Amino acid sequence: MGEAALKSSAVGLKPGVVTGDDYVTLVESCKAGGYALPAVNVTGTNTINGVLEAAAKNKSDIIIQLSNGGAQFYAGQGFPDATLAKVLGAVSAARHIHMMAEHYGICVILHTDHANKKLIPWVEGMLDHGEVFFKETGKPLFSSHMLDLSEEPIEWNLNECARILKRMAPMGMSLEIELGVTGGEEDGIGGEFDESADNSKLYTQPEDVLQAYQQLSSIGSFSVAASFGNVHGVYKPGNVKLRPEILKNSQTLVSEKEGTGANPLNLVFHGGSGSDKGQITEAVSYGVFKMNIDTDTQFVFSEAVGKFVEANPKAFKYQIDPDDGTPYKKFYDPRKWLRAAEEALVERLTEACADLNSTGKSLAQS
Repeated sequence: MGEAALKSSAVGLKPGVVTGDDYVTLVESCKAGGYALPAVNVTGTNTINGVLEAAAKNKSDIIIQLSNGGAQFYAGQGFPDATLAKVLGAVSAARHIHMMAEHYGICVILHTDHANKKLIPWVEGMLDHGEVFFKETGKPLFSSHMLDLSEEPIEWNLNECARILKRMAPMGMSLEIELGVTGGEEDGIGGEFDESADNSKLYTQPEDVLQAYQQLSSIGSFSVAASFGNVHGVYKPGNVKLRPEILKNSQTLVSEKEGTGANPLNLVFHGGSGSDKGQITEAVSYGVFKMNIDTDTQFVFSEAVGKFVEANPKAFKYQIDPDDGTPYKKFYDPRKWLRAAEEALVERLTEACADLNSTGKSLAQS
């Protein structure tokens, strides 16, 4: 860890959305401390507030991220311009998080998830708003964005990543890239996991990671979603063959070729839901600072609503009981069943913080 990071870790960081040097400090602290942060996809204020509550409860810093579909949903499915909704929804959610995160007393990395070639204009639209926000506040709107161009030739992938990073770096933003293809489908990106297919692309080649480091490291901060057999979604045991040693090999190659210290790469783990806990721990030891969790949190959020409806079936058929006149407003009130969903989300993220060893390690000043 660098001198600046050590100094910041000793005194703590200001609670709220972290960017620039504070982002670097937080990432370096994760890697040096042997822990990673849950990166949770959100779709509205209920999921955002649940994530913030879980982070505060567990004294863990956290990563909140939006996919293009999540951003569109935040703006409203009825918004007449779907493309604009994806930009404005992300911007609106970001402003909500900027306002609330500080008061929850934890540090938040604010991120956007998978953006493939056709979604590059989405990222550029968010950067348009982010540059205005930067002029107003001196901070970027988001800590980082992701470009997932892993299905394109690597030269085109890295050249486009370099172009976007040159726009982001002056604001203190980081770029997440993907090398190799994470299996499965997430919010319209990718395809269904085919357990019988040739899955050679599910394993990133260390030489590709070295090429990315050589091209991007001089421009600005970046992280790598290197594929080591991870798959979006949850599948029956035995189908997903994780090989975390690929991450170790990538770190070793870059360190040897570029003369850096240990674990020079900032690595992220996509497709974390349902993963073996031992392999999660191993991946974190190789420099993973971020693990995406979406499928599991979606399930527990919805499961809690289903349980609430099953426990109070008449309340979702009648405003007043037809037999005895009992009013059911206190049950069908959305604040009741949505709160149950939030509580389930908090419980699942408490487990995630424990799995990633981030509990009690927030850098936020009290």
